[in-house]
Amino acid sequence: MTETKSTVLFDFGNTLAEYYTREEFPTILGQSINSVIGFLRKDNLLKVPWHRIWERVEQENREKSDCRVVPLEERLLRIFGLEDKAHLEGFIGAMCRCFMRPISATGRLYDDTIPALRILRANNFQTAIVSNTPWGSPAHLWRDELVRLGLADHATVTVFCRDVGWRKPAPQIFEYALGKLGTKPEKCVFIGDDPRWDLAGPRAVGIEAVHIDRHRAWPDVGEYSLRNLYEFLDRLGLESR
Repeated sequence: MTETKSTVLFDFGNTLAEYYTREEFPTILGQSINSVIGFLRKDNLLKVPWHRIWERVEQENREKSDCRVVPLEERLLRIFGLEDKAHLEGFIGAMCRCFMRPISATGRLYDDTIPALRILRANNFQTAIVSNTPWGSPAHLWRDELVRLGLADHATVTVFCRDVGWRKPAPQIFEYALGKLGTKPEKCVFIGDDPRWDLAGPRAVGIEAVHIDRHRAWPDVGEYSLRNLYEFLDRLGLESR
């Protein structure tokens, strides 16, 4: 570390918890859309032709170049031609939960996650989770994931892109987290697995960033990558085992 740190910010998926790889996402996305299709069929609400659904899925499967969040609710309403039901909160929420089920089914904590967070807290570090969500899925569903995985009480602050309206690497999400933590960027270090938004993003606002590559998925990242969180604790000079 370049100077004394007091706060550690973490990405969530494939940093603290394993979900799916980049290569596996198309399959997971297909399962999520099929889960929503099954829900709509029960109520005879599937009106869009099959081929048109998947054309729209392909159209929606991209993020805005300015990093603004495109909410999952809006995507699903467009895909299934249900814009007239945008006011039905319970209905929209049910669609989002169906979309999330295949994603949640893949999730598990890494063995070093809770031990590392406990050690940091025991050494007076603030900890935070700062994460994008797939397809702009709602933050409250991801907080449910934190509860399901036993992680909810192990971070001082949790910030998902839907809380802010901006995805990493946009500076707004990091600035929002700093505000919630009440700390300065030079006191922080960020750990994340995807160099596309977990390195340049925090560095742009003055937060030191460290790459974690648990599965050697990024061999060409061009800098040192952690293999696990115990390596990071070692770099901080904290007893990890």
